[in-house]
This record gives sequence, C-alpha cells and structure tokens, in this order.
Amino acid sequence: MSIDSTAGVSSVLDQYQIKSGTSAKKDELGKDAFLNLLVAQLNNQNPLEPQGNGEFIAQLAQFTQVEGVQQLNDSLGTLLSNYQSSQALQASSLVGRKVIVPTDSAVVDTSETFKASLILPVSSSNVYVNIYDSSGKSVSRINLGQQQAGNVSFMWDGKDASGNLLPPGTYKFEAQAAYADGTKGLYTLLPANVDSVTLSQNGGELQLNLAGLGSVPLSQVQIIGQ
Repeated sequence: MSIDSTAGVSSVLDQYQIKSGTSAKKDELGKDAFLNLLVAQLNNQNPLEPQGNGEFIAQLAQFTQVEGVQQLNDSLGTLLSNYQSSQALQASSLVGRKVIVPTDSAVVDTSETFKASLILPVSSSNVYVNIYDSSGKSVSRINLGQQQAGNVSFMWDGKDASGNLLPPGTYKFEAQAAYADGTKGLYTLLPANVDSVTLSQNGGELQLNLAGLGSVPLSQVQIIGQ
C-alpha cells in the first residue's frame, strides 16, 4: 500500500496560500505557520520511506532560524520605540531655548545687544559685518579690524549708521574679510529661538523649527543656550 506523502502537506499549504493582488508580505512565513507545515509533513510522510534524521534536524534548524529572526525584529522594534521616546524627551527640553546655528539671518530684538560670531579660516587685516534689513537695505556695518583665524565674536546695538534705534525684526548679517587677493565671504553663527521640534517617524534626525528661519536639523546646532 502506498501513501501520498504530499497530500497532507498540500492541504496545509493551501491554508497559508496568499491570494493574488496582496501586499509585499505574500512571501513571508511566520514561525507558527512553519511549525504547522513541519508537523503536517511528519504526519503525512510515507512510512515505507520515512524522513531521515538529517532532513528532520535541518528543518528544525530552519524553524529555529525563523524564530530567531522574529525575535530580532521584536528587539529592533523595542529599540526604535525607546529611541523615539528619547527623541520626544530631548525635544521637550529644547522648545523655548536659544540655539546657535550657521545662518546669515536672525530675528533681532533691537532693544537688547545682539551677540553672534563668525568663522575666520585665515587671519585677516580687516574683518567687518554688513547688516541688512528685511527689504535688503544696508542699515549698519560692524568693523572688527585685524583678526586672528578662529571664531570671532561681534555685537550689534540695534542701531543704524546714523545712531537711530531700528525696529525689531529679521536682519541679514554678511561677514567679510580682506586679503591680498581680494575680499572673502565668511560663515556667521547666529542665535535663534526654538519655537517647536518635529519628531521623525522613521528614526531620523530631529528637526528644530526656529523663529523666523524655518527648520534645521539638530546636527547643525553649534551651541544650545538658555
């Protein structure tokens, strides 16, 4: 008498057959389905040609591998969840604080002294900062004179070239340095207030929403102040 060893397995496979037109998960096989298939294969094997020990051990090893991958996925999911919780905590501590970022524009409260800095890669005989209002009009100039290479601090009292106090608003700062071969533009590091923080949904970087400047990634922040 002959027993069809494929009949029982086929019936179990039919239970897990995915209909056409489904999503990309149609090729995935969970550990429970894999175990059911293995048991069905053992129950329906041909008694005249039983499955060898080597094949059985190999299938058990496959089952262990499937289970291990699922446990790894669960661990990664937990890790991602913890990371997102850490991001949320970090974000809540940044809202309302002042940060220093590489930019050429800043929202200035002209009733207070504005403090910023510039990056001077090579020493210069004359360093200065031109200031423009939101319409692009030149309103003031800060002369810093000779400076050594490095971070150079500067301050603005909020007044124009005639000594008149300007209204609060967004101003542009254009730093330049004089060299033998001409004038070179410089990077400025300006303060900005953090209005809100955007959390990434896929484990990406925090985005800081700065007053009057838009969004910048956290990695661009040079200093976090009060």
